[in-house]
Amino acid sequence: MTKSVTTMDAITALTQRVSVARLQAPAPTDDQLETLFAAALRAPDHMMLRPWRFIVIREDRREALGELYAKAALTEQPDLSPDAIDRFKGLPLRAPMLVAIVCSVTEHPKVPEIEQVLSTGAAVHGLLTAAHAMKIGAMWRTGSIGYSLVVAEGLGLKESEKLLGFVYLGTPVGKAKPVPELFAQDFVSAF
Repeated sequence: MTKSVTTMDAITALTQRVSVARLQAPAPTDDQLETLFAAALRAPDHMMLRPWRFIVIREDRREALGELYAKAALTEQPDLSPDAIDRFKGLPLRAPMLVAIVCSVTEHPKVPEIEQVLSTGAAVHGLLTAAHAMKIGAMWRTGSIGYSLVVAEGLGLKESEKLLGFVYLGTPVGKAKPVPELFAQDFVSAF
């Protein structure tokens, strides 16, 4: 991990992180990506199965992903209009870089599938929080496309792997959205 990355303190990053939908170039640098993935790899991981993997999608490969999105949408809705098909093709172009989130489930007597999916989610949280700390805009997007078998197959996932969406990365456009005020007492109780 590069030591030249400027970040905010951990508590600020954790308590102030918000998703950033409007993104533009430049995308994260290779050094920044290395740091993002280093943060992701620190996720809780029962029996150290490392159930996650990531596929980086840059530049013109976003257009190829858009074609997969359109193919997946047409599989679900064969009567889509040309405008709707074009919309699906354009979805990956909303950011200069995307990262496909893959959960590689391993059969294990002590670690059920749900724990491996949760571990992958924790890895994504690490990536998102590190991006926020580095002032990189990030948003985890799912929806039917984010879980599509057509898209998963097009990305080369194995049968035992699950596509859990995409993290869109780039430089934030405009003002950051306000951090919603939440109170711990509204979500915490005693036993």
